[in-house]
Amino acid sequence: MGLLTILKKNKQKEKEMRILMLGLDNAGKTTILKRINGEPIDTISPTLGFNIKTLEHDMQVCYNHAKDGGYRYKLNIWDVGGQKSIRSYWRNYFEQTDALAWVVDSADHLRLQDCADELHALLQEERLAGASLLVFANKQDIPGALTDMQIKEALRLDDIKSHHWAIQSCSAVTGEHLLKGMDWAVKDVASRIFMLD
Repeated sequence: MGLLTILKKNKQKEKEMRILMLGLDNAGKTTILKRINGEPIDTISPTLGFNIKTLEHDMQVCYNHAKDGGYRYKLNIWDVGGQKSIRSYWRNYFEQTDALAWVVDSADHLRLQDCADELHALLQEERLAGASLLVFANKQDIPGALTDMQIKEALRLDDIKSHHWAIQSCSAVTGEHLLKGMDWAVKDVASRIFMLD
């Protein structure tokens, strides 16, 4: 029995996933995390270290599982600050990451190149190899925000061949499409690391 098989069996028992949420500062990572967790978002300050939330996520629609109506997963979401001075510490959080949620401020046109460069550098990291990539095109509620297709082009997502990826337009403030994005990430990870009945 190989190591990968043992790891798959362990993960299957736990049905647990680790999601690393990264992006430039002020992209809305903490707001997304709080909104998904049902917490108030009226007072959010910049994340100087990291936040961890563990929550249950039900996958009712992705798999036809008549026995129990769906799958329940435990998500450990790590939200790490995105200030330029602390990005070099991101590598401390790469271990055992199943999915990378990359959050983009769709209204911040001036830093899109920086955003693309940071993302493509991350995808070269060996410890993130195989992780699913979910790009949240956040702040769609702001006038002048770029669409998900414009963000896709600016981040050169079509060039990414090393990871499964998807882009989801969303608003952390309104909560629009956040769960749709998380559903995709959970489904993609589950299809790789869990043996479904």
